[in-house]
This record gives sequence, C-alpha cells and structure tokens, in this order.
Amino acid sequence: MCGIVGYTGHQPAQKIVIESLKKLEYRGYDSSGIATKEDKLVICKKEGPIANMESILPKSSSNLAIAHTRWATHGVPSDTNAHPHTDGDNSVAVVHNGTIDNYLAIRENLEKEGYNFKSESDSEVLPILISKYYAGDLVEALNKTLADIQGIFTIAVIHENHPDEIVAVRHETPLIIGVGNSENFIASDIYAVLKYTQQIVYPEDNQIVRVTPESIELFDFDLKSIDYEVETVEKYTEVAEKGGYEHFMLKEIFEQPKALQDSLTELLVDSPLERLGLNWKIGSISIVACGTSYHAGLVGKYVIEQLTAIPVSVGYSSEFRYAAPVQGVGGLLSSRPLVVLISQSGETADTLAAARSAKQQGCHTIAICNVPGSRITREVDGVIITKSGQEVGVAATKTFLTQMQALYALGVHLAFNSGSLDHPQLKLWESEIRKIPSKITQVLNNSEAIKALVPHFVKAKSAFFIGRNINYPLAMEGALKLKEISYIHAEGYPAGELKHGPLALLSKETPVLAIAMQDHTYSKLVSNIEEVSARSAPVITLCQKGDQQIPKISDSYFELPEIDPVLSPFTVAVFLQLLSYYVAHELGTEIDKPRNLAKSVTVE
Repeated sequence: MCGIVGYTGHQPAQKIVIESLKKLEYRGYDSSGIATKEDKLVICKKEGPIANMESILPKSSSNLAIAHTRWATHGVPSDTNAHPHTDGDNSVAVVHNGTIDNYLAIRENLEKEGYNFKSESDSEVLPILISKYYAGDLVEALNKTLADIQGIFTIAVIHENHPDEIVAVRHETPLIIGVGNSENFIASDIYAVLKYTQQIVYPEDNQIVRVTPESIELFDFDLKSIDYEVETVEKYTEVAEKGGYEHFMLKEIFEQPKALQDSLTELLVDSPLERLGLNWKIGSISIVACGTSYHAGLVGKYVIEQLTAIPVSVGYSSEFRYAAPVQGVGGLLSSRPLVVLISQSGETADTLAAARSAKQQGCHTIAICNVPGSRITREVDGVIITKSGQEVGVAATKTFLTQMQALYALGVHLAFNSGSLDHPQLKLWESEIRKIPSKITQVLNNSEAIKALVPHFVKAKSAFFIGRNINYPLAMEGALKLKEISYIHAEGYPAGELKHGPLALLSKETPVLAIAMQDHTYSKLVSNIEEVSARSAPVITLCQKGDQQIPKISDSYFELPEIDPVLSPFTVAVFLQLLSYYVAHELGTEIDKPRNLAKSVTVE
C-alpha cells in the first residue's frame, strides 16, 4: 500500500528521502509529502504523483526527514489528506501506513478535549495523541499512543525538539531499518534503501525503534531495551530501473526468461523438499493466495494433483480464516496437512492472517515469496524464494511465472518423494522445466503479431477469456490483466460454463479470447468456440503452432511455440500479458500505476 521512508545522518536528507520514496511510488501514488527539521518542522505535501510535490518543495539542508506516498483508505486524495500529518502546533509530524480501526472514537474524544482536526484521514489522530502524551521522550509518547489505538500500522514520527531522531513502530505492516555509516534509514520496503545500504534490521511487531545517525535502539512494550540482529540482504535483490523500456510492466514482461532461470537453482539444484524438511506423509494440500498469486495456485492444483494424487484445495487468503478447518487437522487424517501460502511481497495482510490461522490449526506451512526477509518468510515453517528481482508494475507479471515454476517444482519433488515418479522421470521433468525460458523468448520475439490483435479489444466494453483444464486459471489471469491496466471489463471462464448464463452477454461487440491447447480437452474447446461464433462474437484464439483447425473457426489467432500442454501456462501467460499491455497502451492508461490499485496490499 503506502510507502514510508526516513533518514537521519550527515547528508542533506531531502534528496535522499525523495529518491528513496520514488522507489516506493508503485506502492501508493495518490499523494505524497515530506517533513524536514529546519528551525522548526517544515511540511510539504501534494495530491498526485511525487513530481507534484517536488515542484513546490522548498530547499532544505536538514539532515533529518520522513516522507510518504499514499494509497487512500480514509478520505479522498487531496493535499489535506496527504501525509505527513501534524498536531495543532506543528511540533510532531507522523507518516502512517495501515488503518486505525478505532480512530472515530479517538477523534471524538480528542475533539471533546479541544483538539482540532483538519483532514478526513484516520492517521491524523496519531500526531495529536503523541503530542498529548509527549513529556520530553518521543519513545514514551509513542508507547502511550499504542495503548490507545487498534488496527494495523507502520508509524514513523519526528519531533521539533529532537533534531536527529526518528521513532517508529510496526504492527502487522512492514518496517525495516537500514544501517549506514553515521547515518541510518527507516522504510516500509528494503528497495527504498538498497542504494545506500544492504545492512538491514527487521523489527518485530510492537517493538518501538529509536534511530539517530549513530544509534539504533529497540524497545519492548515495557520500554526495556531489546537486542537485535543486523542482516545482509542478498546481492540479487536489486532496485529496478526502466532500462530504456517505456513502462516497468513491459520491462518486467521481457525479464521473465531471466527471472525463471535465476529461480531454477533454488528450485531444482537445491531440492525444495530437502530444504523444507517435507519428509512426512502429506494427506492434503491447501494453497492460499490473493489476486494473480491465486491464479498461480490454481495452476499448481492441476499439476500437483496430476503428479501426486494428493487432493489440493485453493482458496483466497481473505476467506481462509472464515472457512472450515483444514482437512487433516484434529484427527481427521493421520497425516499432517500442508498449507502453501503465495505472496509476491511477503507482506500481504490477508495472506499473513491466513498463515497464522494455518499455524494455529497445526498445519505445516511454507511460503512462496519474492522478498527475502519479508514478514511471511519469518512466520512460516519453510520458504521458497522466487528470484524475480523487484517488480514495480502493479500488475504482476514475472512473479506470476516464477510462482507457477515453484509450484511445478514442488509437485515434481513431492511425486518423486512419494514414489509416483522415478529418477529418470524426475530428470525429464526438470529438463522440460529448464526449456521454458527459451519458449517464452520465442513469444516475446513475436510481439508484433500480438499487437495486431489489439483492435479486437480497444473499443470493447466487455470481453471474455475462456479455457479448459490447466488453462482455465490462465483465462482468469488474462481477464484480470485486461481489467487492471486497460479498465475494460473482462471475465475468465471455464469454456464449458458459457452455456450456463454468460452466452446471454455475447454480441458482435464482445470479443472472446479462447485458449486452445492440444490436450485431452481440445475437442471440447473447439466445440465451445463454435458456440461463441454462432452468437456472432469475435473469436480470437491462442493455439499451438501447426494447428490446422483453429484458423478455420476463429476471426484471429496467435500460434504459440510447441510445448507440452501441461507446461503451456507459461507461454500462454506471456501472450496474455503482452496483449493486455498493448491494449492499455493504445488506450493511453497509466499502465504501471493503475487507478485505485497498489502493489502491496497491507490492509485487510
């Protein structure tokens, strides 16, 4: 969601925090702001992208600053609702990620005490409470404030009486401390500070942090000092730049062959099962995720069940806690259930809550995640890290493919451990997985042919994506991509379900994209295409190279390189990503930062 950065040190802080904030703009971009310590606190904030705020930013030589990009949860985007928020005297400045659930009651009580509010934001109660409790020690004031508030949050505070001190705390949302040489950093994401340091401290929930240029102190709820470890971030974690591409999304689509290759060592050379200690009988598997990661989970279900015969359920993280207990808990099965949690950021609030629920139920938990050191990697029993590098575009691309690859590898090694695959079959699977990057490269090299399909979609008010078997989840993912970045309504359906209602929506203005791979469902899919054509809807079909039938029954088609149908989701995904990108580009939408969306969803 929102992004937070802060700096205290020996250099001019303004330039550092603005540069760092731009690394996080993809997390929230409806407004931004900065607070620096001059003779007094100086606040500058503005609705819109960071460039809007920069254009009115006064020069500063301050060595202390906090800054923020906002993704609205309370109050419309505006200068007033932007962060930082201050108390009435401008002695305290606060930036905040998350939500204060009981802010209305707090605000009502403070107004009765004579305090005035300027914004619609829940965050404004924070500086007023901190100012109310301040008696010379900012840590104590924040600690007393924590006793009053409920919700999830990362909070960073500066005070006019403390010219080199930032005080911060987290509760179920991310906060990291970057350790420098006579300078230190705070941020809600490691990517904000990697240019300056790879030495990172990860505070736990409700640990209050006091940061000065020369010191980092952590305190528990009783304000007792806590020891901490400084960790070094792995070198492959790099801050992304556009590298000549018009958008981050396009760059990240073209980075997918490398992302898959970089992840192969983690998945194949170092067996995930050996590393995770999955050496017991698994009776059931639950895959839990949100959005695009959920679609990766659905693909994983087909693969794992086909390879192992282990029943796999896939659920949305936001619903997992409210469902019945996972099968196998409480003596239902003698084996221990496995819950696989997928999160690009490792900070997705709903997926974190699902992980905690699974642990409480006695399940074994593993996470598939792209950010080492993120919250979820610290709360599960085992981790598979996808080495995609930073993904800036809000619409997930390369992380989707590496998540699928991780699930394929997991399924293959579960099958080998259970005896469903012998060693030659294991090596054959691994060999085929290694060929995927080159197959994707062939799709990327044929991007001009994908552009030719754009006219079918740019004037549409709605579109359908259909597929069967393992490519039904890809139909859902293709529809999601089109919705996210082009704002065209789209739905992904199992092809056989159109006749149960959605056919009523088809017309000459409703394009249907069909995914027709030559597996055991191919003939049924062909029949579904005929049903669509009979309703006069334009049919654009994705087929395998050399298909003789599809060109005869489609208005347009695109041939994918030859690949085993069970591995086709990888090439299909790249086609769908490029198609959505080119449609959105033709429509002139904000591709990297779609309206109303944010990259890392840290509120439930």
